[in-house]
Amino acid sequence: MMKGSDILVRALENEGVERIFGVPGEENLDVLESLRNSTIQLVLTRHEQAAAFMAATYGRLTGKPGVCLATLGPGALNFSTGAAYAHLGAMPMILITGQKAIMSAKQARFQIVDVVGSMRPLTKMTRQIVSAASIASTVRDAFRVAMEERPGPVHLELPEDVAGAHVGDVQIIPPHPLDQPIAPATAIDRAADMILAAERPLVMIGAGGNRPQLVAPLSDFIRETGLPFFNTQMGKGAVTGGSNLYMGTAALSEGDYVHDAIALADLIIAIGHDTIEKPPFLMREAGGPKVVHISFQSATVEQVYHPDAEVIGDVGTTVAELTHRLSGKLAEQRQMLDLRQKILERLAERAEESRFPVTPQRLVHDVRAVMPHDGIVCLDNGMYKIWFARNYRTHEANTLLLDNALATMGAGLPSAMMASMIYPDRRVMAVCGDGGFMMNSQELETAVRLKLNLVVLVLNDGAYGMIRWKQAVDQFPDYGMTFGNPDFLKYAEAYGAKGSRVASAEGLIPALEAAFKGGGVHLVDCPIDYSENTRVLVEELRNKVPSVDLA
Repeated sequence: MMKGSDILVRALENEGVERIFGVPGEENLDVLESLRNSTIQLVLTRHEQAAAFMAATYGRLTGKPGVCLATLGPGALNFSTGAAYAHLGAMPMILITGQKAIMSAKQARFQIVDVVGSMRPLTKMTRQIVSAASIASTVRDAFRVAMEERPGPVHLELPEDVAGAHVGDVQIIPPHPLDQPIAPATAIDRAADMILAAERPLVMIGAGGNRPQLVAPLSDFIRETGLPFFNTQMGKGAVTGGSNLYMGTAALSEGDYVHDAIALADLIIAIGHDTIEKPPFLMREAGGPKVVHISFQSATVEQVYHPDAEVIGDVGTTVAELTHRLSGKLAEQRQMLDLRQKILERLAERAEESRFPVTPQRLVHDVRAVMPHDGIVCLDNGMYKIWFARNYRTHEANTLLLDNALATMGAGLPSAMMASMIYPDRRVMAVCGDGGFMMNSQELETAVRLKLNLVVLVLNDGAYGMIRWKQAVDQFPDYGMTFGNPDFLKYAEAYGAKGSRVASAEGLIPALEAAFKGGGVHLVDCPIDYSENTRVLVEELRNKVPSVDLA
């Protein structure tokens, strides 16, 4: 005879699960005891939201679902933001929540909400497990669904009486590889013909192109065809930003310098674009570049994105076939590459300015200077995200983690904690605004307890800066966006972390270097000057002229 919770844990071990993140409750006690006797590590967090962010980031970095655990009611509902984060960001994840017994009602309706119903719009699948005998097959199905394209979260609710029920031996179903369907040769031929017929083709790599298994085929495609490329925010790093074919990142929807390249192009090859991202460019009436959509799934037709042709199937296979058809057949894009130099020169302006508080350009420049090629920067959500997307050059895949889908605050620190756990020998940095940091700052204790090596750079402006900036741009009075902060050094030290404060622009690099060399969890408090938001992102871009003659 086997207990339901033992079956659950054996099924998770069968899937290769090594860690579960979460905050258990009364309804999880059988599961907790089964975990105690398993090979799986329970990583206790201080809030369920952080556990979900960590599990989602595990899925993003590995391609395998991360797993998180919470109790019923309030604990389960605290998973909601993390579920949406994974759902919009296409990150495979399994959320397991408890529930009161379903074969009795000794506590009536106490703490009971319809968690399965609440998770339905936030997940790929949500299911209450009603029989211990079905646990193993349900877990196997959950992992399969979470990993299938488009990846995302799956929710399982395990009532406490089902977890504690005993049944006869249950077969644990072994996992098998998931192979993606391959695009028809006719669709690949059509795309190749369109690229060969174009005078100025340009590749765009979106979020769906930034899967761990696509790094090699995408890099080969760009190198062998010589096609210039740009990326969306979440496509950043899929192909090295050090490539001499990299045109930039579309951090805004229009009007930025990279959009001069988009305007110059007569064909855009959109690889893995997911319209869940803020639009990297806007398709308008006739006259703009044609678009070929290459992805695992057909395009979602939007007012601003409606491709002229689609190639649907395994992206790695598709780009490998296109490489074979196009290699050596395309002329050098001299006009596009001349424009590239002008774009990158504009992005490099004022990168070493000594003004203090630190400007966003100097911030990005100095972070890049202290991070090795494989160092991982995890951004929370705020105005600095646009500056990192525009100005930060990636050299390896998944070394700049940002969220341009749900764009939630509070994910930066948990995401960096997960990256540090997966890659303990790499430099990992969380970059957070003071507002976003304080939403999950309690996880400093978790990071210290786990003995992580992690630098947390807190950008201190005493406000919800992105919304305050938009408020000013839209000519509203300055209202409702400012707050006070704790002494961040004392705050870090209270959790057992280290802390330091940047006192000059020239002091940022030494502070970050000292934090990394000192090891452990180290918070760096850095004042930031966001006046450049208006000067560059509003006034300069509004008044700029195209860098090339587009006639």
